[in-house]
Amino acid sequence: MNKVYIGTNWKMHKSIKEGREYCRKLQEIAQGKDSRMQLFFIPPYTALTTLRAELDSNILLGAQNMHWEEEGPFTGEISPTMLKEIGIDLVELGHSERRQYYNENDIDLNKKVHAAIDKEIIPLLCIGEKLEDKENGVSGESLSIQLKICLKDLTPAQAKNVLVAYEPVWAIGAGGTEAPADYVHQMHDHIRKVLVELFGDIGGEMPILFGGSVNRGNAIGYLRGQNVNGLFIGRSAWDLSLFEPIINDVEEFLSKS
Repeated sequence: MNKVYIGTNWKMHKSIKEGREYCRKLQEIAQGKDSRMQLFFIPPYTALTTLRAELDSNILLGAQNMHWEEEGPFTGEISPTMLKEIGIDLVELGHSERRQYYNENDIDLNKKVHAAIDKEIIPLLCIGEKLEDKENGVSGESLSIQLKICLKDLTPAQAKNVLVAYEPVWAIGAGGTEAPADYVHQMHDHIRKVLVELFGDIGGEMPILFGGSVNRGNAIGYLRGQNVNGLFIGRSAWDLSLFEPIINDVEEFLSKS
């Protein structure tokens, strides 16, 4: 099996002090783990500089969002240049909360994907269908639209640097419904088909992560999907006493692959 990405977005949680403790413990947990497992975490902006200094391993550090312009009159925004200066490895783009509460759209996300690639920051593009899409049988169409607009005008060489996170809107957050593994595998297969249509052989290699009420009980079941290349975990990864067993399970799974 190729590299498997295992990570989490802290959203608006954890102080800098809590973040430093988490970072130190995660590095201890990561020591000696299977090199095919790529760990990452995405804290709030206020902790990025501090945690960049804390990391001395190959764990990737991400930001939760960014603007596409390098500078300008955009109060409250952070530019790709600023993230590059900190030494950020990846940036999460298009989380459903950003789309829902802050009116983010696929056209602007396309600009952000290009801006990230221009600064050699890995874009982690989040896509996912709403409950009404699923109930009306148009989940695949919804995902296709998001992918084709958000990844518009990328060359295959650029697309090679993109991570895609499939997060069905109805399955994430405190009130999310756990997605059946077979449904997740079906959607990942569809995403892979679209990526191959867009980028040829490179589309067949782009990592596709699943995020949606992932926990220790369902994590490996999701990873058994041929086109599931990682897990984007929520609250089950914020507490390392819960996250460490998942990491250990993934390592055992890799050892049998």
